[in-house]
Amino acid sequence: MKKKERKSNQTIRRHFSLYHWRIVNMFLIAYDILAVNLSFFLALWLRFDCRFSAIPEEYLNAFLYFAPMYTVACIAVFWGLRLYKSIWRFASFNELLRVVCATGITAVVQLLGITLLFQRMPVTYYFTGVLLQFFSVLGIRFMYRFVLLLRAWKDKDTEQVPHRVMLIGAGAAGQMILHDIVRSKEINDRVYCIIDDNRNKWHRFIEGVPVVGGKEDILSNCKKYHIEKIYLAIPSATAEQKRDILQICNETGCELKSLPGTYQITRGQITVQSMKDVAIEDLLGRQPIHVDLDEVFQFISGKTILVTGGGGSIGSELCRQIAAHSPKRLLLLEIYENNAYDIQMELKDKYPELDLVVLIGSVRDSRRVDQIFREYRPDVVYHAAAHKHVPLMEDSPCESIKNNAIGTYKTAYAAMAYGCKRFVLISTDKAVNPTNIMGASKRLCEMIIQSFDRIVKENRTSELPVLFTHGEDGYTNQPRTIPEGAKTEFVAVRFGNVLGSNGSVIPLFKKQIAKGGPVTVTHPDIIRYFMTIPEAVSLVLQAGTYAHGGEIFVLDMGSPVKIDTLARNLIKISGYKPDVDIMIEYTGLRPGEKLFEEKLMEEEGMRRTQNDLIHIGCPIPFDTDVFLKQLQQLMEASYDNRKDIRRMVADMVLTYHPIQENARETDDAPVTRLHEPAFARS
Repeated sequence: MKKKERKSNQTIRRHFSLYHWRIVNMFLIAYDILAVNLSFFLALWLRFDCRFSAIPEEYLNAFLYFAPMYTVACIAVFWGLRLYKSIWRFASFNELLRVVCATGITAVVQLLGITLLFQRMPVTYYFTGVLLQFFSVLGIRFMYRFVLLLRAWKDKDTEQVPHRVMLIGAGAAGQMILHDIVRSKEINDRVYCIIDDNRNKWHRFIEGVPVVGGKEDILSNCKKYHIEKIYLAIPSATAEQKRDILQICNETGCELKSLPGTYQITRGQITVQSMKDVAIEDLLGRQPIHVDLDEVFQFISGKTILVTGGGGSIGSELCRQIAAHSPKRLLLLEIYENNAYDIQMELKDKYPELDLVVLIGSVRDSRRVDQIFREYRPDVVYHAAAHKHVPLMEDSPCESIKNNAIGTYKTAYAAMAYGCKRFVLISTDKAVNPTNIMGASKRLCEMIIQSFDRIVKENRTSELPVLFTHGEDGYTNQPRTIPEGAKTEFVAVRFGNVLGSNGSVIPLFKKQIAKGGPVTVTHPDIIRYFMTIPEAVSLVLQAGTYAHGGEIFVLDMGSPVKIDTLARNLIKISGYKPDVDIMIEYTGLRPGEKLFEEKLMEEEGMRRTQNDLIHIGCPIPFDTDVFLKQLQQLMEASYDNRKDIRRMVADMVLTYHPIQENARETDDAPVTRLHEPAFARS
């Protein structure tokens, strides 16, 4: 019964809508009949000093006899140019152009028709009549839109107090934003002033809004007009220019939004909805990093790619970008099933044709790793699986060694054993002169990669030890030796912190701000290198195309950023004042944490690649054979959960200097020295 009533109501509304527009069209036709005739009659009346009795009879008779014919001609022309089919509440330049065309055509009809058939009329009759007809026909149509606009303004004033907006940018994008705010009933904003650095625009108006000055006038005009929101509409601005403007805007405490890019202007898509919240990366002040995607496409296309740790922040972005470059098959290995499920659903939705295989397992499990390589035979491996949280690894140092160093060794060994063409290790700037066990374990990963590369080039792959912890019995899947002639290329890519990654300070700061603070910063002077996740991953992919084996690629991450400055900017763009609305607390450096990270060790040199943002660090020489023996002992010690694991790592990584109070070693723990240090001083 309810369905029938609903259907009946819909039918009534549809019929009412059709009936309503028929009435509108009938009204417009009746109005046009009156307007076109009255326009030329008024032209005749004005010509003779507004005195009806002064109009000569021949002119009046010619007008009256020609009026019915002219009326029919006008209605036909108006109908043909669809002046009765437009939705006038959305009238724009297109409708204006059609009214102009209709007026031009009917003017010719009037001129030729009345002159040839009846009487040559005064020149002012033709000229004035056409003008009066144009404004009367156009006026009634655009009046409807004007009334709706006035009603929208009135509704904004009476129903809700509109947000007071400052618009930065008086160019094409700014005008589109302003136009959208003015015409939209749904947007509860009103622009009170415009900022633009072009002095020629100062003290002038755009749609009634004053252009009040340049960026140096932002603060004063925010106070003058009591601004609540600032819209930055200069999509062509460089990163440095945008940073400078946003830093000024940050001091106002206003809500900030900006346009994401210039491509929307050419498509006419600039609206208030195009604006996005200002992100913290907008304040880093550098241009976005662009990568030659053709090189990446040629390298990845048609290959089977394995990403370990594929559910993490870096690993998942690797999967996204690889999926976009037509791999033959994408393998995703992840130990945490929730992350694996999320990225699986995302990739299946976006790339339904992608041959995606999601595998649950750990790189510490030799048998699982071996099974995956034996079954799927990947061509390229991106090894992103790792423990990355510095303080957590300080509490569990043996887990860092098991997962990062030994997990890397097992995965690299399987890659070599099953003919993988390239193995790319995701490393970190914390591997440079590490003071924490996580950074030291990642340096061990780099040394493992360099060792494998050297063994391959010297054709000694059969001498590589097999590291496993399952015992001899029942462990027969993994090859005991690697076939001679293995050609796997092993490289590492080293970069710093990525904005928004798991464990990054940005998500932590946002949570703390959402709770009302305080925002915790370890030290007022601590600095870090930052890059967005897509930028870092795109450079990793391109670095992989440059590899020949043994390189440690170092990504240029620009200038370092103070974490304290980052926290304060994030508080400001969230609409609060640091140390007033949201307090900042300094908690002290965490175990193993440094004030600053380095991208290269002092001993390493630097070579450039085709991409100015990708450099190659020259390998530090060390005794590979001694290192591999030490690594085997280190594995056994880590699985025994030895307390002196840091000292053992320090024997292998001479640049590792653990802070003594964080060593957490007991007096009864044996201090083990593994042969001689693996590094050979050059």
